[in-house]
Amino acid sequence: MDLRLLDYFVATADAGTATRAAQSLHVTQPVLSRQLRQLESRLGLQLFEREGRGLRLTRAAEDFLPEARSLLAHALQVRRAAETIAGGRLSELHLAVPTTTLTDVLAPFLATLGDDDPLPLVRELEPRGALAAIRAGADLAVVTRTPPTSLASRLLAVLPLWAYVRADDPWAGRSKVSVADLALRQLVLLTPEMRPRALLDGAFDAAGLSYDSTVEVTNAQVAQAVAAAGRGVAVVSDDPRFGLVPLHIDGPAGPVQIRLYAAWDPRHHAASALATLADRLAAFCVDRYGEQVRSPQ
Repeated sequence: MDLRLLDYFVATADAGTATRAAQSLHVTQPVLSRQLRQLESRLGLQLFEREGRGLRLTRAAEDFLPEARSLLAHALQVRRAAETIAGGRLSELHLAVPTTTLTDVLAPFLATLGDDDPLPLVRELEPRGALAAIRAGADLAVVTRTPPTSLASRLLAVLPLWAYVRADDPWAGRSKVSVADLALRQLVLLTPEMRPRALLDGAFDAAGLSYDSTVEVTNAQVAQAVAAAGRGVAVVSDDPRFGLVPLHIDGPAGPVQIRLYAAWDPRHHAASALATLADRLAAFCVDRYGEQVRSPQ
């Protein structure tokens, strides 16, 4: 089907006369009439009937007109998509992000995007990691484990793992605690497959320590809520909530920290744009949390 013929048909239906349609299409009226007859021949339908000085759609044409409009609109979308791809741009940005990062980092960053940026479509990242997210259709994955070398990646920020206590806790006046200190307290921890818990487990193992008493939850905000209720020290990477006091955690190798990476397919048609977006997200992390989280270059 020649889309130009459909365009002539829709323009004539909208104009109501061949003269006005020809003017809007910048063609002569004989050319327009010839194209409409060609379309009628291809479709096997009569599209117009004369009505005074104008044209009236036949019943068949009335039924066909919405289909013609839909096909032209879809063709326009296809052309724009091709232009976007050819230009290395994105019209939509599919992101896969862990829940904590989505709430504390990505959502505030998305609020800074402008009209020229792609429309962000976000889903929470499952523990399977960056490669699985990219294979599932994400343009950009934000992860807390080092991405595989098959992906392009950018270290966004190095963030602390926090021990959260209530304002009336004996530790509230301190700036940091050691894993040896934590071993003496009841801890509110995330489940083992979650990255903050894995980092704390590693620090405890390196120090030859074990947990004394723990409460396990599956959500970092819930962990803070439990700590706010006086049921232990919450160890998470989230921003503070419920008036809790954040304390840095020292392990045998130094501060216990969580690294945040952006990862994408280096063969992506908009790989350059994704790299630029990752740079912007890294700069946003510095603006939000301070120079101490800046990733080494």
